[in-house]
Amino acid sequence: MEQHHYDLLKEMSQTPSPSGFEQPIQRVVRRVQTGLADEVRTDVMGNVISRLDGQGNSRPKVMLAGHCDEIGFMIKYIDEEGFIYFAPIGGVDAHLVPGQRVHVHSVNGPILGVVGKKPIHLMEPKDRETVVKFKDQFIDIGCASRDEALELVAMGDPMTFVPSMERLQGELVTSRAFDDKMGAFIVTRVLQEVKQRGPAPADLYSVTTVQEEIGLRGASASVYGVNPDVGIAVDVGFSSDFPGLNKTELGDLRVGQGPIIARGANINPVLFDLLVATAQEESIPYQVVGMPRATGTDANVMQLSRGGVAAALVSVPLRYMHSPVEVLSLADLEATIALLAAVIYKIDNAGMFIPQ
Repeated sequence: MEQHHYDLLKEMSQTPSPSGFEQPIQRVVRRVQTGLADEVRTDVMGNVISRLDGQGNSRPKVMLAGHCDEIGFMIKYIDEEGFIYFAPIGGVDAHLVPGQRVHVHSVNGPILGVVGKKPIHLMEPKDRETVVKFKDQFIDIGCASRDEALELVAMGDPMTFVPSMERLQGELVTSRAFDDKMGAFIVTRVLQEVKQRGPAPADLYSVTTVQEEIGLRGASASVYGVNPDVGIAVDVGFSSDFPGLNKTELGDLRVGQGPIIARGANINPVLFDLLVATAQEESIPYQVVGMPRATGTDANVMQLSRGGVAAALVSVPLRYMHSPVEVLSLADLEATIALLAAVIYKIDNAGMFIPQ
């Protein structure tokens, strides 16, 4: 990956955007995409929708959706001694939170805090084997009273794990919030690639959706507004290449082996075949996962919008999802960008996706 692309991925992954508070990352998206697209707009939900016009007579609409929100926390209560009690935003694992550093994103900027808990020396043996519930966890920002804390933060302020994107070995990198900042990164990069190559036979809509982690809300609104013929969700997928996972349930899915193309009821079969054929023709490594039900991604609501949309899901394999140390491969990101950019040029009419 070229350094300026790596720098953009790092900026996007480290920009805070828990569900409902995506404005900071969307400002980055608008900055990068303005000048690339023929139109860049933001809808009332906060989705950023960028359109790049194609050429030709039919010009079907192709929508790529990468959600830009991440899991996080929200202030619910501050006690008299200044300790903050909170609730999760999205699917946060309560096991992972105690002992973490967090940023409270206040109106005046980030405030550092730590999630405290009773030292193990002072815990009863039975309590050492029990997950501390969120309602019993608290954040210490160093204040001695409620009034002192309220001078810095406010009720409802969002919080995230402290950002840190770092390289591991080879092509592997780790960060919080790759789910799904890397999806927003990919749809932005595809827009750049298509702009550079020249007009495709389809109009391309690059959409960074909001509030996916709390119910696919942004995609539901944006796909209705765009009204595409084809909708491809770009998200992370579970890899099964680390200890403790069952390949008989998940499939054999590995970081570094290319994007994961989903197959099943949520996926238009013609579009699935086109993605696989494109990967083979372009010598792009890929993996296939069977998804017998709805995928739980933006592809779900995209497929069911209006009269129906030819939907697909292309995922990047990810280790340790919804943790502060998610791991993926930069090579998989580049392969996913190459696949999506190539397939845009093979979509020349909406009728080609009607199953026969």
